[in-house]
Amino acid sequence: MTVQLHGEHSPERQAPAPAPPRAAHTLAAAGDLLRALAAPVRIAIVLQLQEHDRCVHELVEALGVAQPLISQHLRVLKSAGVVHGERHGREVVYRLVDEHLAHIVVDAVTHVEEKL
Repeated sequence: MTVQLHGEHSPERQAPAPAPPRAAHTLAAAGDLLRALAAPVRIAIVLQLQEHDRCVHELVEALGVAQPLISQHLRVLKSAGVVHGERHGREVVYRLVDEHLAHIVVDAVTHVEEKL
């Protein structure tokens, strides 16, 4: 019987090539983005915006969260580059900056739902 030491592969499995390294600033920015998406209300906002661009009062109605709290979370998402707001008269309509961000959130939610 052969004892396998920690870090050694079995003879029938070859070690995969390492993933290409990423720049430290890229990894830090990705971490910042994931932290911005980490709050449940912000996840809910992204899911709403994935379906359609919305203004604050529509998000308040859809999520049942107070307007100041929605506005606070939108500021976090906006500063992280997740959402963009465009003024239309007296309202600001928010949209996702790109679909990659929606995929991150949808994949996380789907993963959790599959475990339930």
